[in-house]
Amino acid sequence: MLQQLDMNSEEFKAELEKTERFADKVCESRGWVYGPNADVNEGVIMGLARHKLLYGKRFCPCYMVDEDESKPGKFKSADDRICPCKPAIEKEIPQEGICHCQIFCTPEYFKEHKK
Repeated sequence: MLQQLDMNSEEFKAELEKTERFADKVCESRGWVYGPNADVNEGVIMGLARHKLLYGKRFCPCYMVDEDESKPGKFKSADDRICPCKPAIEKEIPQEGICHCQIFCTPEYFKEHKK
C-alpha cells in the first residue's frame, strides 16, 4: 500500500534538507557531481527523503520498496538499493558515467550531456 506524506509538513521539510546535505556529501566524497537534469535531481532527492521518513532508509526512489517478509516491520527494495547503491558505485557510474536514477554522475559525463 502506498503511504502518503504531507510534503508541506515541517517533518518532511527537515528531512528534505538533511537529504540534500547527504547528496552533497556523496558527491564530494566520491568525486561525483549531480546529473545534468535539475528536475530529475530534485525528484530523486524528494523520493530519497520520502523513503527515509517512511522506511527508515534512503532507498532508491526508482525501485519499489516492500516489507521484508523475513523481518516484519523492516523494508527492502530491489537489489537492496540504498543510496548510494552498490550497482551505481561498482558498475553504473564507472561504466556508464551516471547512475540509474541519474542523480549522480562523473564530471566528464556532466560536461558531455549538459544542455
